[in-house]
This record gives sequence, C-alpha cells and structure tokens, in this order.
Amino acid sequence: MNRFEVEKYIDDTFAVKSEQLWANFPNYVVFRNRRNKKWFGIIMDIEKAKLGLSGHGKADILVIRCDPILIGSLLHNKGYLPAYHMSKKNWITVLLDGSVAEGEMIDLIHLSYDIIDKK
Repeated sequence: MNRFEVEKYIDDTFAVKSEQLWANFPNYVVFRNRRNKKWFGIIMDIEKAKLGLSGHGKADILVIRCDPILIGSLLHNKGYLPAYHMSKKNWITVLLDGSVAEGEMIDLIHLSYDIIDKK
C-alpha cells in the first residue's frame, strides 16, 4: 500500500481523516482515535539516510502502535524498521513502498487502532 491507499483505508474503515499538524512538514499526517484523540498512526516522508536505507531521496513511511513482542519479530522482515521519532518499544515503522503485503498492513493498522482504543 502507498500513503494514499493507507489514508483512504483508514478514512473508509475508521471514519478518521488525516490531520496535517506541521506547516513545515506538509507531507506529515497523523491519525487519531475519534473517541480519545490518541494517535494511532503517522505518515511521513523521511530522507532514506535517516532511516538507514541506501539510496537518495525520501521514503514514505507509516509509524504505528504495535505490540512490543510483535515488534521484535517484525523487525526481522523486509519493510519494517524501528520506530522513527517515536518510542521504539511501542511503535514500529512500516515502509510504504509495497514491500509489506496489503493484508499484513491492514492487520497492523487494525492492531494499532485497537491498542489506542483500549486506552
């Protein structure tokens, strides 16, 4: 899934619109639980070098809440990185370059929403 597909999926599934909070970073959007206003996802475009990736330019990423035990397993797979700019214990970065299967991405989005919804 790419950033636009993720935004559409979240809007269609959870009736949550992305919020652009930072004028200096127009491509950064957050997703909040409608009930408690807690973030469950952030889409950003980050320089590949800052993510430890090879190549030039930026990569679109989704940073989402995740079960700490699952994070350890996911980091061994292509398309997953330690959380960018969030707690690495409770968040994980997913590359939005097609390297993570759509079904897996959808499951993780639901997990992130569920974790935040229980708080």
